Amino acid sequence: MTEPRTRLALLTPHGVEASHADALVEAVRRACATADVAAVILRLAPADERSLVNLVKRIVPAGEDRSAAFLVACGGYAGDLVSVAARGGADGVHLDKPAQGALRDLRGRLADGRILGAGGLESKHLAMEAGEAGVDYVMFGGLYPDGVAPEPETVLARTQWWVEIFETPCIAVAHAASQLEELATTEAEFLGLESALWMDEGVDLAAVQALLAAREPTS
Repeated sequence: MTEPRTRLALLTPHGVEASHADALVEAVRRACATADVAAVILRLAPADERSLVNLVKRIVPAGEDRSAAFLVACGGYAGDLVSVAARGGADGVHLDKPAQGALRDLRGRLADGRILGAGGLESKHLAMEAGEAGVDYVMFGGLYPDGVAPEPETVLARTQWWVEIFETPCIAVAHAASQLEELATTEAEFLGLESALWMDEGVDLAAVQALLAAREPTS
């Protein structure tokens, strides 16, 4: 029986605003045309709900013809992120460093197959709590808003631990090209790419796709 292949998840820069939308849409289209993109995590700057909904509506069509899922993240937003995602046409929400009980609350409100993901999980205990809350994936690695990222060795070890024990899918995020090959060996369901790797003059996505394809089981 063939095991699921590793697919790509694209992370936008933090603080995406309306002025960034056109460039982001073009980058998403290029990426989806080049590689097997499963998801795009939109890390938006806080604004009023109407502005956020309109921004999501501008971006989501960029990957629709490739069946990429769009997840809305908005650190510091005090409003209803579920409403933003639903009204904007996104597929779900992503929460970093979730507060106590936040994931269970969102899980209860995200119906009709909408996706809930969690990142910024700085301990194994927090990752397991997220899994118990019913998230559709956990994410290890990725830049924080201040530009700092977990150590690559920690991301690799945490991903290997999760894949070996748990059934909930995970995204293993690379913020530098040097991480790609090792993370591709983990058999994580998704390889996450920070924006510097897939936007502008980042890595060759076709080469990344070839790297993942080379590791797929043949039977």
